[in-house]
Amino acid sequence: MKKRHSIHVILAAAALLLATAACTKDELADGDRLPEGQYPLEIARITLGVEGGEAQPWGAPATRVSETVDGTGSVFDTGDPFAVQIDDGTETATYTVQDDGTATSDAPLYWTNTTPNRTVSAWYPATGGTLDLSDQSQSLAYLLYGTGSGNYQTQVTLNFTHALAKVRVTPTDDALGEVQSLQLYTYTQCTYEKGTVVQGSQEGWIEMKKCEYTENGATITCWEANVVPGYAISKLRANGTEERNLSAAFTPEAGKFYNITLNKDKGYTDDGQGNYTVTSAEGLKNIAELVNEEWKLDINITLTNNIDLTGIDWTPIGKDDNKAYTGTFDGGNHTITGLTVTGSNRYAGLFGQIGPGGTVKNVVLTEVNITSGTFVGGVAGWSFGGNIENCSVSGSVSGSSGSDVGGVVGYQQGGSITGCSSSATVKGTERAGGVVGVTNGGTTPLTACYATGNVTVENDGTSNAWAGGIVGMNGTGTLIACYAAGNVSGNIVGGAVGVNYANVTACYWSGLPDNDNGGATKVDGTTVTWQNAVDAMNNALNGSGWQYELTGALPTLKKQ
Repeated sequence: MKKRHSIHVILAAAALLLATAACTKDELADGDRLPEGQYPLEIARITLGVEGGEAQPWGAPATRVSETVDGTGSVFDTGDPFAVQIDDGTETATYTVQDDGTATSDAPLYWTNTTPNRTVSAWYPATGGTLDLSDQSQSLAYLLYGTGSGNYQTQVTLNFTHALAKVRVTPTDDALGEVQSLQLYTYTQCTYEKGTVVQGSQEGWIEMKKCEYTENGATITCWEANVVPGYAISKLRANGTEERNLSAAFTPEAGKFYNITLNKDKGYTDDGQGNYTVTSAEGLKNIAELVNEEWKLDINITLTNNIDLTGIDWTPIGKDDNKAYTGTFDGGNHTITGLTVTGSNRYAGLFGQIGPGGTVKNVVLTEVNITSGTFVGGVAGWSFGGNIENCSVSGSVSGSSGSDVGGVVGYQQGGSITGCSSSATVKGTERAGGVVGVTNGGTTPLTACYATGNVTVENDGTSNAWAGGIVGMNGTGTLIACYAAGNVSGNIVGGAVGVNYANVTACYWSGLPDNDNGGATKVDGTTVTWQNAVDAMNNALNGSGWQYELTGALPTLKKQ
């Protein structure tokens, strides 16, 4: 969003001529005193100015100054009252605008002496009190202060200025169709005296007025409201529910005009420093495009809401060999529902590839449905040097021919996986694991991870088929305090690890098969119970920041 300060422009003028006195100007009383009631104040005209060449209509019905037909300025309407005072005296008169543009008063002001260049002040509304700004959807609220100078021989011109500021929101073409109403968050009331704001009160949402103006022959739709100066405006709301934070807050000043361009909600905000905050499914899709199509591989992504991807065929973030994600993705412990990958992506998951230094953490994936890919995982298809922490997956994860599939990661090469879990059904054709399909190509610690879903490998006859409750093939990984509690089936299977070439410490499994190829311990409920397993795993995790707790049938993780 943007704001701009426009130059000062006189918007409109309305001539208001008061009736002249019957006597002439040379009929003076003794000395400097004028005959009482003989020399009325004559206001030749008034001008109403505001800073900004694009000021537009608004107003609360009780305190209304109308707009010109073309929307370029403000004028006084018939029946509008304004107050006038000479010098700083206590005597005040109220003048009311008439049909012919004149103004009359039941008790007009009179000049009392011949002193030159006396000050005349005026204000609108004519009385002081409280101005309600909360609903300007039909007309705008105005608070005006005017000054002029003259004497008993000179007609006075009053120049009014705005004591409020004007804000306009202009949606871009692609955003316009999504906006039915707009609100600004600021003061909804202010107290005032003689046209001057005394203080604002009662913060809340102001209903803005829909308006139109012409620019280069085109009709532009906008929304406007007058606001109390001095309150920092940082957010607006569309259609009564959809809040948007401005890219930069601004504090309006009296008499100035501010324009905000409302772009289509991309579903994310960008601080200009490579940090992106995602608020919707559309935003997450747009972020994937930024990484995949605009090579923003190292941006940081933070979720602020739960995301529903149901009905969307997902293109993984970092989908290609040369586009691995290397930033930090923080799910903020929010849930992504309905992640679905059905295309021909080689790397399939929320992320296709995570590169060195890339981090994915604090996200829950539910109702995952991945049906194809060579390297497939709920969180990532392939992670080389990436770090994955505090992620969980449920649903179904399966791959194409020759696939390595894991509930969390398909293929992990270096990096780490910590505090992750999966209850997803996992199915591969080469290597499959409840948490990871394969660890290889560098030391890969799996710490405090578990899987409770069933794992299956259906070999196509061209290669070995390994399946494990935690890891299908543990080439170089170090497993610490991990467990599996699902059934595993395939050619070469293990309750925890299908085949193991590395280290396993304090890891457990239950279910089928009865054997484990990686050195984990089977929980049989008698010799070894889940409480025994929890005690041993927590001892191994001491100081890691993670601990298991047994409050139900199976252990769950808790971050300390």
